[in-house]
Amino acid sequence: MSASFPAYRSRRKRQTAAVRALVQEVRLDVRDLIQPLFVTDGTGPPQSIDSMPGMYRYAPGGLVAECGRLVDLGIPAVAVFPQIEPGLKDGSGSHVHAADNLIYRAVRAVKQAYPQLWLIADVALDPYTDHGHDGVLTADGRDVDNDATIPVLQALGIRLAESGADWVAPSDMMDGRVGGLRTALDEAGHAGTGILAYAAKFASAYYGPFREAVGSSRAAGTTSLDKRTYQLNPANRREAVADALLDDQEGADALMVKPAGPYLDVLHALRRRTDLPLAAYQVSGEYAQIHAAAQLGWLDYASVRDESLLAIKRAGADMILTYFAAEWAEQQA
Repeated sequence: MSASFPAYRSRRKRQTAAVRALVQEVRLDVRDLIQPLFVTDGTGPPQSIDSMPGMYRYAPGGLVAECGRLVDLGIPAVAVFPQIEPGLKDGSGSHVHAADNLIYRAVRAVKQAYPQLWLIADVALDPYTDHGHDGVLTADGRDVDNDATIPVLQALGIRLAESGADWVAPSDMMDGRVGGLRTALDEAGHAGTGILAYAAKFASAYYGPFREAVGSSRAAGTTSLDKRTYQLNPANRREAVADALLDDQEGADALMVKPAGPYLDVLHALRRRTDLPLAAYQVSGEYAQIHAAAQLGWLDYASVRDESLLAIKRAGADMILTYFAAEWAEQQA
């Protein structure tokens, strides 16, 4: 008769909260989280972002204040993205070379106020170009010129390092940009500045709210800017892993998968191929869809938020860039 019952009962490990906690394999910690922040010029109050509830563009002074709040919450790092005034944009992203560039001023202010906060600064030209692409266009305007873009990215990386950025994060997906950036930083005396490479960044439909936040959408107003000639095909996992491993070889200090949730298989595959720290970016569209569904009463906001973050950690991420970072930390305090 005993043979009709299972010899091993997994449910014994799920009976109470105490035993579930004892056998839990993965835990999320505030020290895993990086808060993305947006900075805009001026001195006004924070500007709300319609498609990203609870997110704001901060003037430099407000950015410093928000960083102070994050430090108090125990969040170890921020990633800062600028909204550049339209009049300062052109086809070549020349504002990268301006000493009074908003992002350089913002980085200096944050690091002066909170030197213990790890500051990650984006390296790409989309905030600075009037066409919204991440690099300089070819002569016919039909594509991004890979090799002409690299020197501009190198100049941006050096300026950010001079301003105090701890890590620069090339998100442009140009071939060879990690090696070029590493060489440029070392030759400029910034061997201590790290590179967090957007190693597997997909041509995703999940970026729309972010592009609204930084003003990098096409001039006509659409958020469907086509970046498929340089960002990864969402269908290609093997190609994504191969690209990421090239960044490892070129001197990246950590590798990132973006977006996070739809590409957990890529994150897991990469975890098995490299010993470098792995980051995953839970992007604006992931954040927005959870908010939207919760507002309609279709899911429990906090439970889905927490489950989404835990899944990213379980797949292999050592660190998670997420717009939920501050509120998650607040609720754990």
